[in-house]
Amino acid sequence: MLIRYGYEITLTCQLPTALVCLLSVHEDRAADMRVPETLCTTPDVPTTTYHDLFGNRCRRLVAPAGDLTMWGDATIEDDGKTDRQLPDAREIAVPDLPDDCLVYLLGSRYCETDRLSQAAWDMFGAVAPGWRRVQAICDFVHGHIQFDYMQARSTRTAFEAYQERIGVCRDFAHLALTLCRCLNIPARYVNGHLGDIGVPIVDPMDFSAWIEVFLEGAWHTFDPRNNTPRIGRIVVARGRDAADVPLINSFGPHVLKGFRVWTYEVTGLLVH
Repeated sequence: MLIRYGYEITLTCQLPTALVCLLSVHEDRAADMRVPETLCTTPDVPTTTYHDLFGNRCRRLVAPAGDLTMWGDATIEDDGKTDRQLPDAREIAVPDLPDDCLVYLLGSRYCETDRLSQAAWDMFGAVAPGWRRVQAICDFVHGHIQFDYMQARSTRTAFEAYQERIGVCRDFAHLALTLCRCLNIPARYVNGHLGDIGVPIVDPMDFSAWIEVFLEGAWHTFDPRNNTPRIGRIVVARGRDAADVPLINSFGPHVLKGFRVWTYEVTGLLVH
């Protein structure tokens, strides 16, 4: 299966403004690229890339005063399978976890493990450890939060989403991964593309957020917002929470003037 994905984002800045953008597909999918990513900016500005502490590819540039449009487009090959399901996958005891998993047990900017620990153990402490416990958490979050684009708020934390019971995909992800961490299950935040492949088109196309949970010695995908196995996830960035992987980190004020995202299956290899 071939999936074409991309974005067009226009910002308006009053003054030249430094940006760091996490918009490119994660390099663990490099072997799957069939048409490499094309990036254009209008006006044309120089860019450089580096890798952050989580292995994400970041792009640096300076937006000029006025409008700046960033346009990216690529085609990737996907196996066309839904998210892998391993219902017998076991939890790994904390002393046996790999060192690089430990950071995903801790509280972070949007994930207040201290405020949700008691609730997590009260609700899920008696559930059999492992995959089924994580799925029980996702089932709860999926039913507890009402999805509403109009109620999006960039400062909403997991505890606030738990209390307010409303939000967007990042809020679903933050609450689910926080509850996992409270139960000593490493969980990390994922930002990426998820097209409506094999499911009805419900919402306008956007970047999506989901989580990955460490079970049975490997990271596994869970999606508390959609809460069903999906086809064609394309990871852009991973981190402790959304604060680690903003699509655009602006070191100065800006206004979002235009935003368009596309992700869809193509039947032949297209030359962009």
